[in-house]
Amino acid sequence: MNRNLIVLMVIVVALGLPASAGTISGKVSGVSGESVVYVDAIQGKTFPAPPQHPVMDQKGLMFQPHLMVVQQGTTVDFLNSDKVAHNVFWTSIGGNKKLGHNLGTWPQGEKRDFKFDNPGAVPLLCNVHPEMGAYIVVVPTPYHATSDKSGNYRIENVPDGSYTVTTWHEGAKNQSKPVTVSGDTKADFTLSK
Repeated sequence: MNRNLIVLMVIVVALGLPASAGTISGKVSGVSGESVVYVDAIQGKTFPAPPQHPVMDQKGLMFQPHLMVVQQGTTVDFLNSDKVAHNVFWTSIGGNKKLGHNLGTWPQGEKRDFKFDNPGAVPLLCNVHPEMGAYIVVVPTPYHATSDKSGNYRIENVPDGSYTVTTWHEGAKNQSKPVTVSGDTKADFTLSK
């Protein structure tokens, strides 16, 4: 076999091997209901936003889902499925009031979109129906999960390495901790109001 062909075969095989990746799993306690757990920003790494647009629907006079997690840079479609007009606005993103925005009011069947370029929790409201509320949590990496109602979560395919993992829950203080991923890694959190 000639040398160039051998080199080419080695490169093809090397490119086909996945990098080592692990799982971060654990439990969020101290609060009830769903929490968001995510790997925080990774120094020197950026991640392309997913091309698909998740849909935040307004149906039955509620935002559905109540909690949505998206990667930074994602465009979210806001749909009105009710027979009444709805509005979508938020007062801040991650507590920054300068990032508040109002998408306006629109009738059934129409949708509007918004690209979330800043990380943080986005408290959604409807000024037509003040009882409506929901959250979009914008996270900086594709490594995130929403816990089940008991607090259990699992983040798959996290490249081996050392990271900061953060958890968010409606009405509780965020909590972060360092985690080193190598295979299966455990990270439990206890949140407080």
